[in-house]
Amino acid sequence: MILVIGVVGSLGAVTACGSGGGAPADDGRITVTFWQNKFSNEDNAWFKKAVDDYNKSQDGIRVELTVVPGDAWDQKLKAAQAAGKAPDMYTMNYSAVPMNARNQQLAPITEHIDAAAWDDLDPRFLDAVTVEGKQYAYPLYYEPSALLFYREDLFTAAGLDPDSPPTTWAELIEAGETLQATDAKTIPFQIAQNAVELSWSTWGAQKGTTGHLAISDDWSQATVTDDYKPLFEFYQDLYAKKIIAKQALSAYGDATPLGQGKLAMMAAGSWAISQLLADYDDMVGKLRVAPMPTVDGDTTRTTSTLGGWTIGVDARSQHVAEASDAIGWMLAGDIDVPKAYFTGTMYTKLSPRISVDEALAAGDDSSVNPFYDVLTESTATAILEPTYDWQVSLAVGTALEKAMLGGDIDEAMAEANQKIEKVIKDLGLAKQPH
Repeated sequence: MILVIGVVGSLGAVTACGSGGGAPADDGRITVTFWQNKFSNEDNAWFKKAVDDYNKSQDGIRVELTVVPGDAWDQKLKAAQAAGKAPDMYTMNYSAVPMNARNQQLAPITEHIDAAAWDDLDPRFLDAVTVEGKQYAYPLYYEPSALLFYREDLFTAAGLDPDSPPTTWAELIEAGETLQATDAKTIPFQIAQNAVELSWSTWGAQKGTTGHLAISDDWSQATVTDDYKPLFEFYQDLYAKKIIAKQALSAYGDATPLGQGKLAMMAAGSWAISQLLADYDDMVGKLRVAPMPTVDGDTTRTTSTLGGWTIGVDARSQHVAEASDAIGWMLAGDIDVPKAYFTGTMYTKLSPRISVDEALAAGDDSSVNPFYDVLTESTATAILEPTYDWQVSLAVGTALEKAMLGGDIDEAMAEANQKIEKVIKDLGLAKQPH
């Protein structure tokens, strides 16, 4: 199984050029090019079938699908744009939509998709794709970005109660030390450990710990203040006490090492459930899933963001209406089309469409995911991904990595603030719509 982790801003750093789609096909159809991030096998299968079925549903438009691995996405997109062959439409995560819309990299698609389909969206996710009253993408799904996975059998063997998982950061570290003392071969815990992954995977923890994020609500000043210190200390302690490995065994949320029995605990988004059910069914019975611990055990604190993916249209596309028609058919029309996505991914993600969500809730198939209740409950305190420029998040992630590796916390926080203040000034963030 190949997994792409939702690194935000992948499209935000590049300038849109002309789209390469739109040339008439041999059969007289208009060709629309569609680039899709490479996700899990189950995700990829749904995208392929949806495109194939759309192409069969009418004879005026043909969508050509290209699946691009996450690590090649930026390079491939930049090369295509430089050659004037950018895709007409592409997948992007929620936080990238407003940023790319503000940078005039996306075309508004409001008028090209039926008004009833916009009304069918949960208001949170309608807002996530809306900038100044216009919609720039249509969402497929959402999911919590942070859950705690842990081995029931290893907890029991270490004398820990699997029915009482850690609820505070201190308890998590203590559990890690206990697990380490009883099983030296298994790494106690894995979480994001590099600057890029720390930049986006900690949004929920930042909000839950401090009550705010790294920039003020009006985007006028940096706010990595003293109340951030507990978060920095948590990561520093994880590394210093060897609760996490010096080098993570996989990308954040890639459950491969957990499925292979190399980890006792792991932080990951709900996409890891899909991977485990598909590839490591023998391990699923040994696992429990719980909300991520908080700084003090207060379960009303935010621990996660509601991440997910959408499809939008390039601002320079010559066929915005045709690309929007394809998006509408796949995501915003007959509920059976997107519903197949959720059944195919074994109820490990949630639908932002009210009608699809109701149809899924009315069925009994969610039992294929033994962690479904935790998945849905964990969204109660989650927040939407922030929409400020990616460089703001990267400044925090870079500072967290420095502190994690033993750097001075006050210095790391000061450096983050300096970088954020520079971004605010250079990009005029306070003047941008948000």
